[in-house]
Amino acid sequence: MGNDRPEISATDEPEIRSACILDPMDLFEQHRLDITAAEAPLAARMRPQTLDQFVGQDAIVGPGRLLRRAIQADQLSSLIFYGPPGTGKTTLARVIANTTKAHFISINAVLAGVKEIREAIATAQEKRGRYGQRTILFVDEVHRFNKAQQDALLPWVENGTVILIGATTENPYFEVNKALVSRSRLFQLKPLDENDLRQVVHQALTDPERGYGKKSIQIEPAAIDHLVNVANGDARALLNALELAVETTPTAIDGSILITLAVAEESIQRRAVLYDKEGDAHFDTISAFIKSVRGSDPDAALYWLARMVYAGEDPRFIFRRLLILAGEDVGMADPQAIAVVAACAEAFDRVGLPEGRYPLAQATLYLATCPKSNSVMGFFDALAAVEQEREGEVPNPLKDANRDKKGFGHGSDYLYPHAYRDHWVAQQYLPSSLQGQVFYQPSDQGFEGQIRDRVAQRREAQLAALMEGGATVLPEVLTFSPENSSQERWLQRSLSQAGEKLGQIRDRLFALANPLRHHLILDLNGGSGLLTWEAVRRTPEGGVYVRMESAQDTRALREQAEALPELNRPILLQTSLAELSSALQTGAEPVRFDRILGRNALVREPDKAGIVRQLADWLAPQGAIVLVEPFPRQAQRLYQLIDETSFSPKLRKKLIQAEEAIYQREDDPMVNWQLEDLETCFQAVGFKTEIQLEQTTTELLISSAVIDRWFAQGTLEQPTYKNYLERSLSAKEVSQVQTAFQRLLNQTVPWQGTIIFLQAKL
Repeated sequence: MGNDRPEISATDEPEIRSACILDPMDLFEQHRLDITAAEAPLAARMRPQTLDQFVGQDAIVGPGRLLRRAIQADQLSSLIFYGPPGTGKTTLARVIANTTKAHFISINAVLAGVKEIREAIATAQEKRGRYGQRTILFVDEVHRFNKAQQDALLPWVENGTVILIGATTENPYFEVNKALVSRSRLFQLKPLDENDLRQVVHQALTDPERGYGKKSIQIEPAAIDHLVNVANGDARALLNALELAVETTPTAIDGSILITLAVAEESIQRRAVLYDKEGDAHFDTISAFIKSVRGSDPDAALYWLARMVYAGEDPRFIFRRLLILAGEDVGMADPQAIAVVAACAEAFDRVGLPEGRYPLAQATLYLATCPKSNSVMGFFDALAAVEQEREGEVPNPLKDANRDKKGFGHGSDYLYPHAYRDHWVAQQYLPSSLQGQVFYQPSDQGFEGQIRDRVAQRREAQLAALMEGGATVLPEVLTFSPENSSQERWLQRSLSQAGEKLGQIRDRLFALANPLRHHLILDLNGGSGLLTWEAVRRTPEGGVYVRMESAQDTRALREQAEALPELNRPILLQTSLAELSSALQTGAEPVRFDRILGRNALVREPDKAGIVRQLADWLAPQGAIVLVEPFPRQAQRLYQLIDETSFSPKLRKKLIQAEEAIYQREDDPMVNWQLEDLETCFQAVGFKTEIQLEQTTTELLISSAVIDRWFAQGTLEQPTYKNYLERSLSAKEVSQVQTAFQRLLNQTVPWQGTIIFLQAKL
């Protein structure tokens, strides 16, 4: 062939490889690779080759997910896969290698040095220069890269010579070069669940090429249960145990192999504990332990304590954390807590293990069950005041009188508290610049609850004494008054109020929804994008679909989205809510959403029950729907703004009846439903619902434009307030009502409404 034969990588297209004439050395090498593959461990043979074979991790590679779309579109940027062993990090990289048209190079951060990195870069440059082909560099155990390796790789990741795919079991934010992390998209892989592991077993037993499909293997259900349980979410551990069970079990006369529970127990006897004292499991477990103690859950506290002891954690480390917690989270609610933990720590040092576990558990239970207070955090507020404020002079009565009393009068006028009743007297202790500053906020828990009132009373008396001692000088206030100051102030206040309330609604909705970074979200009513952009921020590894009502809103939202990378943009669907199902059927597999959110999405829909049935079809298992809807029937009425003496009792009665009739219309989807009706719509499909009502109050300026809008001549499709009144009142009576509203012109009145927060899960 000569030396000019082009290099063909293992990831080049099959038809290209088949077109090449291999020399004898290539044939021998291929034969060696075939033998190696056939003799490889079961876990290696069962590695998926395609996304369809990949088991688990639906949160990041399921239908519609960002990563799946990027792989299928061959639009990958640098990635880092983070998760415990056996979750599919390397496998997913191999799947990408088999799917992408890019050249694929794999190295291990432990085994590869700077030389290997430079060789990979040289190959990448050659592929790009000769064939216009991109190169993906897979780095296993990327957290083990030293500085020299990182420096050798980083420039080529920055300029796009290579696309980095890193795999790590450690938190990349702590263990991976920050420059690499900042240029990569992170995906966290979770341990496989029970269903995933059972699917792995099924694949291994039925696959004739890679697994045991050519053998007659019978496995007891109890044996499968044991393997799945003890594997603890690790597919590799599961396959290794299954292989050991199969290969060590004698074949019966009929050629079958029976895997019993006893065989399975021999194959995998002890649950693997992922607990590296320098790794995430260590920090995550101690975090769960401390949070359980802080949350006063003794059962959870004992469980996480047992996890740490079982894994071999140093009990002295646990005691140090408990001592910190006794001060930080218990504090003054139980001043004896720190003494109890210190005594238990001393007892442990005296008796050692294993009996030392008794005082360890006792300290844990004491802290978990005692009252809690973090009022000692007031120290850090005081520390911030010291750092930020100008250093205040020590008040003269508090200065040291032993040195400068005669010359400067230091310490004079100091009031000795023990000379007064209750051993307390009001006097200035803080610098003058900090008078009135409160750092310590006693809780109502335990011992602190007993002293809370006393502290407050003394604080009030002290402030009163200081105020009586001299006038308080307020800083100068500079003001600017526009031509119509009252109207301007109202506009500013109302705009701020509206924005604040919308922000509160958005934040509360997302608090109820609690979306995760990998979730797929459907926004039922995009509108201005209030929920959309928050959803995009919250799900960087997931995706957001948005239903848009109008073309104008769609254009506006699309223009805003253009600033984002294409794969991160929300998917806009301009359609009615009733026709949304057809718009979502864009691929072979239907899209299912982890969260369906909406603001004012259902209130105008005539067929609310039909829409709810569709929501159930769009929701993924374990998903949730969170809606916030106005409840017009419980809104304030306009007639409540008018003084009862404005016209006769007869006319007022007719006005009330006429306006209440608006909210009783059976043909108006805005008002023809009660709260129970909405709840029934969800329950009929099988949803469990939680509904909260909230009363809202806003300021309403009765301007001439507002009155004109109320009393304008509407249409049959969109009647106005006046049109509704005309159905029961004469023209003269309607005019009287309008005159009564005119008396409110340019006045600001409180307006009350009701909104519904609804949570639904199947």
